[in-house]
Amino acid sequence: MDAPFLPLDTVFSVSQITDLIKEILETSFRTITIEGEISNWRPSPAGHIYFTLKDNNAQIKAVLFRGAAYKLNFRPKDGDKIRCTGSLSVYAPQGNYQIIVSTMEPVGSGNILQMLEERKKKLNAEGLFDQAKKRELPAFPKTIGVVTSPTGAAIRDILNVTKRRNPKMNITVLPALVQGEGAAETIVKMIEIANFYKLCDVLIVGRGGGSLEDLLPFSEESVVRAVAASEIPVISAVGHEIDWAICDYAADKRAPTPSAAAEMAVPVLADIQQTITTTKADLYNSISQKINNTRIMIKAFRPENMEVRFRNIQQPLINRYATAKENLVKNLQDKIKDLRNRIENNVTILENSSPDTILKRGYSMVTDENGKVIREASQVSSGEKLIITPSSGKIITQIIETKA
Repeated sequence: MDAPFLPLDTVFSVSQITDLIKEILETSFRTITIEGEISNWRPSPAGHIYFTLKDNNAQIKAVLFRGAAYKLNFRPKDGDKIRCTGSLSVYAPQGNYQIIVSTMEPVGSGNILQMLEERKKKLNAEGLFDQAKKRELPAFPKTIGVVTSPTGAAIRDILNVTKRRNPKMNITVLPALVQGEGAAETIVKMIEIANFYKLCDVLIVGRGGGSLEDLLPFSEESVVRAVAASEIPVISAVGHEIDWAICDYAADKRAPTPSAAAEMAVPVLADIQQTITTTKADLYNSISQKINNTRIMIKAFRPENMEVRFRNIQQPLINRYATAKENLVKNLQDKIKDLRNRIENNVTILENSSPDTILKRGYSMVTDENGKVIREASQVSSGEKLIITPSSGKIITQIIETKA
């Protein structure tokens, strides 16, 4: 459709020119097919889906209403390359134009997500994301450093949360570009400055939400390496909950939003004060209890109590000594009595075995003239003399006859 001829000095209101553009676009492009890469895919609670179609040089907003979205036979996501058919529309209140998509089909994978995935795998292989390297945040930081845009929504959210949780907390803003050319370099520089001068105890690196392209600086290799090398614990807070950047994996903690990062980094002042009060009271009570116990113990050592205390200690020892003495004397007496009985028994045995005792019983000892004891008849012969020794005296006799 050709544009209507208008005089050069015609003056339009904003609404008039917008209506004219709307008429031209919507009547000229009732049905159009566009091919591009999905960015900033945002489903709404009502079931509609809003996103951006882009290529290397331009982008266009797009909307997929609930009815058309229900008919999709695949699940689109950021970075997917798709072909959309629909009609162009102008949204007058904001002066934006967009494509209202009726059908959509995939035609390949987008380049950005593929590039990010490859970079993520490379850095992960180098150990930059190792869980063992992650550090806990300090419980009581004095200063929070924030690497972000000084005029963005992120720093306002962080300041609001900090003021609410702990108005005495120091915030050091390290201003950086957070999108576009040169952003990665300024982010790296601010991280290095914070570490070199030890400006803070915790470092929040991030920005508010945006498209996939807007968040790219936080996935640059230089930024990821700077985050991983930081001696100060780092919280990565890039975009909203559904957004992500590679520096999320290198940071010590990842927060879904800048506000959440402030919640993680800043302890609540009232909680700290309550902890101090409680600890002080517990310490006071503990010391008071120890002092009272010491007083009670010292009281027992007063002069008037010492004799009784000494007696209480001495008496059991005396009783133990007396008992031990009695047991020792008794054991010695029993031992002596036992030895005496054993000696008497041995004496009796020896006396009963004595030759004199045996002879007194009526026995006699027979020897030859040489004193050799005769035990058998075969030891002597007729005519020999024998000496018989009874219990008293000696009898000399001569053998008349022997019998075996």
